[in-house]
Amino acid sequence: MPDAEIASTSELIELAASGKLDAIQTILEAEKLAGAGQPQLAIELYRAWLKNPLLAVAHGIWFNLAILLTANGSQAEAEAAYRQAIALKPDFPQAHYNLGVQIENQGRQREAAEYWRASLSLESLHLPEHSNTLRLYFNALGRLYDNFSEYADAEEMLRQSLEIDPTQGDVIYHWLHIRQKQCSWPALRPLPQISEETIWEKASPLAIMAMTDDPARLLQTARSFVDSHVQPKPRMVRQGHDYGHAKIRIGFLSGDFTLHAVSLLTVRLFEALDRSKYEVYAFGWGRTGYQPFRQRVVAAFDQFFDISGLTDDDAALAICSHEIDVLVDLQGLTAGARPNIVAHGPAPHQIAHLGYPGTSAIPYVDYVLADKFIFPPEMAPFFTERPLYLSDCFQVSDDLRTRALDDNPEKYGLPRDKFIFCGFSNNFKITPEVFESWMRILRRTPNSILWLLRDNQWAEENMLAAAKAHGVLPERLYFADRVAPENYLARFGVAHLFLDTFPYNAGTTANDAMWAELPIVTLSGRSYVSRMAGSLLSSAGLGQLIAFTHEEFEDKAVAFAGDRQLQLHCKEKLRAAKTDSAAFNTGKFAQEFGAIVERLVRHDDSLNLQMAVGQ
Repeated sequence: MPDAEIASTSELIELAASGKLDAIQTILEAEKLAGAGQPQLAIELYRAWLKNPLLAVAHGIWFNLAILLTANGSQAEAEAAYRQAIALKPDFPQAHYNLGVQIENQGRQREAAEYWRASLSLESLHLPEHSNTLRLYFNALGRLYDNFSEYADAEEMLRQSLEIDPTQGDVIYHWLHIRQKQCSWPALRPLPQISEETIWEKASPLAIMAMTDDPARLLQTARSFVDSHVQPKPRMVRQGHDYGHAKIRIGFLSGDFTLHAVSLLTVRLFEALDRSKYEVYAFGWGRTGYQPFRQRVVAAFDQFFDISGLTDDDAALAICSHEIDVLVDLQGLTAGARPNIVAHGPAPHQIAHLGYPGTSAIPYVDYVLADKFIFPPEMAPFFTERPLYLSDCFQVSDDLRTRALDDNPEKYGLPRDKFIFCGFSNNFKITPEVFESWMRILRRTPNSILWLLRDNQWAEENMLAAAKAHGVLPERLYFADRVAPENYLARFGVAHLFLDTFPYNAGTTANDAMWAELPIVTLSGRSYVSRMAGSLLSSAGLGQLIAFTHEEFEDKAVAFAGDRQLQLHCKEKLRAAKTDSAAFNTGKFAQEFGAIVERLVRHDDSLNLQMAVGQ
């Protein structure tokens, strides 16, 4: 800054400190300084003015100071400044909201929620002129209560937000997904000023997968989401560009390189890829909990880059700078996704795999890993990605998982003399139609029980009430708590048949069940996600357990429960699949995946023929 400007700013600070600069002029000058890239001088100006404050407006100066301190990374000082503003003007809705944000940003989520909830009692917050601020409170509380798995409170907060502004698409789909998690049926119901069709239009790609197997609707939803959340960019690296590396560089992109379903399946693939042919990179963000497994995931890569602190633009540049030949997007449009990274096109070949079981419609995602069951030719018009066909199964898994199984149902509070159906899929996948189908199965097999996942109290209460309404005694339903992976796998040994969900099939859970030699009966539909378990069964040679109507699904489950020879046959097939099926033999999957990558990068014409035949 020139000397004259420094002197001018110094004079302003002296005037402010002596009480000779009014509040309006102070704010204007501070905004000029901040806009000119001098936030520290703006902070000094505010602090100087506050040495001799005019109490009638001092709260505004503290508030502005807090905003600058936040932007400057001085979190604790910003929190103190917001508290000063509130002390001078207790009925200051925006300051209370910003203070909650500041508390949350410092990792004190529960404290932030309690603070915001208490602040809802502010009288001024409920005046018409503060309706937008009130909406922010409800949205923040809904998000945090969802994080805490306090779904009833989350749903209520979001409902009140939508009463203020019914046009909030993100809030509509968040509200819907919370209802799905609670098995609050029907999950999709109209709200004041929001029609059922509007909710369909605003539903998130993940939520809608559990609502319909219509591939056209799923593609439309994905495109709408991408239109709203992805910024169009020119592709960084031309598709098909050949870097000429001796070893092909494969990069995996995900926010779930921790104890998450995606990493539980893929960690062994990362380890098994042939290092004489490939260099394996990870670009990750998000949670880093459960350290032993996290450490295994990180160690599975040649290079692991934490891009949590990078913008999407910078993350894409980082991927590009490492000349990644093939980038595998394991995230798609799932929770925590950063689609704008892959939408830059930072690699010449980009493949969707596993994390999001459907078309993402993200620009420059060129391919999706598939097999002939999960991606039949008629599905091609409803995908923006071209299928890369594996000869066996689209899904990989960890063949180093524990094989120790429990065989005593009483250990889990289950009766020993009953046929045990289980359905450990996430609660949001259970639709009223699926649950009614399960109840019909129980009515047709009187000596059976149903063992479900205890995810939250509201879902459990709703399912028990629904069972009673369908003529099934609630005591025939049992609920299992979430446990560590090794204990979770072991308890599959006491069940006799896994009942799948539809249209959102079990994915990782189906793989785990079959690894534990627990047969699964599934219903396959028209969408990729509704054919996941069918793909696994086909790979294991158990196509007879795939149904294509609810009636057929029920008949197969009932017949299985009464056929001891079929039960033994299916267990033998699942035992053999650990060697024969690429879904359960990671070495076989890694070899075939590697071969596809090589043909892709080396421009092998046989790969194009393979894709064309699949379409």
